[in-house]
Amino acid sequence: MEPFVQYTAENGVELYRLDGWLSRFPGLSAGFTGRNGGTGSAPYATLNLGLHVDDEPTVVVDNRRLLADALGTTLGSWTYGEQVHGARVQTVEPGHRGRGTLEQADAFPEADAFITAERGIMMAALFADCVPLFFLDPVHQAVGLAHAGWKGTVQQIARFTAEAMAQTFGTRPAELYAAIGPSIGACCYEVDDRVTDSVTAQTGLQGEPFFRPSPVNPGKFMLNLQEINRKIMIEAGILPQHIEMTKLCTSCAVSQFFSHRKENGRTGRMAAWIGWV
Repeated sequence: MEPFVQYTAENGVELYRLDGWLSRFPGLSAGFTGRNGGTGSAPYATLNLGLHVDDEPTVVVDNRRLLADALGTTLGSWTYGEQVHGARVQTVEPGHRGRGTLEQADAFPEADAFITAERGIMMAALFADCVPLFFLDPVHQAVGLAHAGWKGTVQQIARFTAEAMAQTFGTRPAELYAAIGPSIGACCYEVDDRVTDSVTAQTGLQGEPFFRPSPVNPGKFMLNLQEINRKIMIEAGILPQHIEMTKLCTSCAVSQFFSHRKENGRTGRMAAWIGWV
């Protein structure tokens, strides 16, 4: 069963909620936005949430406010970071509320993962094909969110996020729940051997199901970032039965999602979010 369930909020914002988690853990809010239900125009139509893609900043902030309203939160309770395809983990504290929501310059610098155990904070990260990773520790009421492109994936940002939660909150991997959200799938993500060699060198993973030869372009490979991140999570001690993984591909479903690759780099950004309300 698909863990990210499509839902349209009363104000028209298109959401993909982690319904299984929401029903099991009251007070949690977690999910992923679609591309529809906002106020923007092409090529960022319509729910672009990224301030760094040459869209009108006022439109982006309006869209961020629509998202906050759709979830029954205030824009001032959200945080956004400046993602750089690295593996640095940022702990989000009460004084950080509102950071990065109105201006890109105010975003957490050079951070691709975020963790908190504070209530009333909604953490967001931005995506347009990269893999959103969600983490939930119900014992310590802690949550995490990571942005995993291929570079962050091979740097094992999934493992670093779990380890940061253990060091900061006392999280035990066996008690941790994780989810892998909508992103470009192995059906569409063709790469060269520079990428697959890096996967093997830095993670030890090789061959199927992590990558396979391209059926149309010799010397190219179809990379399965979702499965690689799942394997890294398991090696970090997260139980396989505690990991949810989407079947949604952002490149295949470009009417529902922004796709950097499918749209030749000129497109908007979705947001993954998680927090305790």
